Amino acid sequence: MPKNSSTRGHSRTLTRHHKIAIAGVATLGAAALAFSAVPSNAETTTSEAASPAHVAYSSEQIKDVKASVTDRLAADSLKTEAAKARAQAKAAAEAAAKKKAAAAAAAKKAAAQKKAEAARKAKAAASRSAKRAALKKAAATKTYANNLDGWIKHSLDIMKAKGIPGSYSGLYRNIMRESSGNPNAINGWDINAINGVPSKGLLQVIPPTFNAYHVSGTSWNIYDPVANITAAANYAADKYGSIDNVNSAY
Repeated sequence: MPKNSSTRGHSRTLTRHHKIAIAGVATLGAAALAFSAVPSNAETTTSEAASPAHVAYSSEQIKDVKASVTDRLAADSLKTEAAKARAQAKAAAEAAAKKKAAAAAAAKKAAAQKKAEAARKAKAAASRSAKRAALKKAAATKTYANNLDGWIKHSLDIMKAKGIPGSYSGLYRNIMRESSGNPNAINGWDINAINGVPSKGLLQVIPPTFNAYHVSGTSWNIYDPVANITAAANYAADKYGSIDNVNSAY
């Protein structure tokens, strides 16, 4: 029987799933008709059996399945790549954080070392300053006997502070030769006396030499024992290396 137009109109709107379902129903119906055609006396009439209806298979379903699997694989691949990228970004961030922390720790350590070194230097400078102050105070408060021994010892302390070489024996030996220990001794007969500038004091120093080699902190009086000794020792150090090297008139 030919299909009417309304049937054709409805068949256009059927989906693939509907078509497959209808085909399945048709197949089942054909099978039922075949079984009902079997006689009651158990004789089989194959010629009257209804031929099974043609089942329509569509390749579109396979294509859809393949597309779905491909999409899922692509999505899984994207997820894997995204996870890998996140892991790499996290590792890079952790490495950068560790590097930054190490740099900060190194800078902190360097600053601490610099601070400690500055404190050490300041402490050493303060110690040296305190030591010098103590020595200066000790020298200022130290007393010396008002005799040749005391004058020599006082002169030696000043010479040591000023870096002027000389020993007790060198000073004593030259003093005894030049003035016999008399701080007011004057030489009135040598060439200096003839020239009008006689030698004076314990080590017989002429005024120009005394003024030129005067040691700061001592008296400007040429007859002052300590001033006379230190000026003469300063002159001898300049000319002979030390008063110890002088063994005659100088």
